[in-house]
This record gives sequence, structure tokens and C-alpha cells, in this order.
Amino acid sequence: MKNTTPLTNMLSGALLIALLWVGPATAQNAPAQSTLMQKLDIMKGTWVGEAKGIGRDGKQYVVRQTERVGSMLNGDVLVIEGRGYRPDGTLAFNALGTVSSDEKTGGYEMRAYAQGRSGTYRMESTKNGVIWEIPAGPQATMRYTITIESGLWHEVGEYLAKDQPPRQMIEMKLKRTGDTDWPAAQPVTP
Repeated sequence: MKNTTPLTNMLSGALLIALLWVGPATAQNAPAQSTLMQKLDIMKGTWVGEAKGIGRDGKQYVVRQTERVGSMLNGDVLVIEGRGYRPDGTLAFNALGTVSSDEKTGGYEMRAYAQGRSGTYRMESTKNGVIWEIPAGPQATMRYTITIESGLWHEVGEYLAKDQPPRQMIEMKLKRTGDTDWPAAQPVTP
């Protein structure tokens, strides 16, 4: 056991009081969700429907697609998880993305993870959705466009290569099934 002096005890007590006072004050003064991130609120919730496309092997596929979208850090980060299920119920695809904004540039950054790959990509909001692009080889890009209207999420992924017409590689048609408190729900508490 350490020897403590009255001064050490007094300083420890003062530090504890300061932490207890600053913590709630800081939380009360936390900035509101950014205007840029509010534009993406249209994506929040749970979504279920069909995704169909062409796999890396060139074969067509159809999966039951689910998306859940929620926010953390007072709305400063949007978290998106997509899962595609085969007809037998097994998981065919799982992806995770986080989106944040930069108030200075007015842009968004998406960090995505899927099938052992990851990357950071630029995203932009539209009137009723978002668009983002992923490099797909020399002079090629995958462009994903999400449009959300009347509780329906329509997403198209197109392969864009220099001097070639766009080729649609995936299409998702999802219906909003509800709200979600994921991932902010049930934080670890002391």
C-alpha cells in the first residue's frame, strides 16, 4: 500500500471533482449533428429485399439482401452493414462501411470492408440518396448509386471502363422495414 499525504489526498479529490464536473458539462455542450450528416438520415433503418448481379466468376446470382444503417458519435458517423443470403439461408456476402463528413470541404468519406478487402472512398450526397466510386482496375471504376424514395432503397452498381459503355453489375431493391438503434444501442457502461 502506498503512503499518501494529506496533500496527495486533497489533489486526488480535486481531480475527481474536476472530472465529475467537466464530464457532464462537456456532454451537455456536445455539438449537434452536422448538417452534412443529416442529409444521410434518409438511409437510417433496416432494409430487406433482393439483390441480383454478376459475380467475379461471371455467373449471375440472386440473394436476399438486408441492410442496417445507424449512427454513432452524436450522428457524426454513419455505420452501414449489408448482408446477402442465399436461398438456403446461408450468408453469401457481408460488408461494413462507415461514413463521416468534413465540414471544411463539404464532402464525405466512406471506409468500406468486404470479402477481405478494404478501402477509403469519396462519397457524395444527392437529393434522395448517395453516390460513391471504387477503383476497379486500370482506367476502371465501380460506381454505386443509391436512390431512396417512399421507403424504397434502389441501388445500382455499374462498372465504368475507359472507352466502354457502363455495365450494370448489381441491382438492389429494398424496402424499409423499421428503425434501428444499432450500433449505438447498449454501450458498455462503467
